[in-house]
Amino acid sequence: MARPSPLDDPENAAHAWARYRRLMRLMFGITTGVVIIALVVIYKEVEDVSPHFFIATALGIGFSMLLMSALMGLVFLSSGTGHDESVDNSLDDLGPQDDDTDWRKRD
Repeated sequence: MARPSPLDDPENAAHAWARYRRLMRLMFGITTGVVIIALVVIYKEVEDVSPHFFIATALGIGFSMLLMSALMGLVFLSSGTGHDESVDNSLDDLGPQDDDTDWRKRD
């Protein structure tokens, strides 16, 4: 049987989500800074670049960094609150294993 998650408690959940939002605000600021620096470097180093290139670069860097930070933030939230420990990973309930389907066996 699965144990209750610490995120089921509203006080713990509110604290965890507030920490996640604070992390995302920080990462949004860092992402904005990186995008601005990248656009300035491209502007100074490359001549005759289309405005579409700047738009694509800003969107690509921004989306990638924010997606990575959001996913890692969720990993930190799950691990930091103890939610991971509440998951039942027991393989005992699966029943006996068939030895003929063991992929680790070598001929």
